[in-house]
Amino acid sequence: MNWIPLTDIAQLDEIDALSSEGASSVAIFKHSTRCSISSMALNRVNRGEATMPVYLLDLIQHRDISNAIATRYHVMHESPQLLIIKNGAAVHHNSHTMISLVEMQANY
Repeated sequence: MNWIPLTDIAQLDEIDALSSEGASSVAIFKHSTRCSISSMALNRVNRGEATMPVYLLDLIQHRDISNAIATRYHVMHESPQLLIIKNGAAVHHNSHTMISLVEMQANY
């Protein structure tokens, strides 16, 4: 997996722009380094092939970005959480054991 580190709130503008180009969608994976379920979900996502850019947020280090994601994309904060962004909006999101990048890519 070619993770793009999400370390700055300004990158959300970059994500919105990328998600508005043609048929492109962008994924954001919110990961808690303190949670075993989050580690399990990260491993599951890591085993898949990404057909879209995938940003990785360490929400322990960057809780401000996680809060900005919740506000900007109108989703409740969860951890772990995988969001699919299309045209600057969250078109789908899952958390915990429901996270499947392969399934979400197939639909978005």
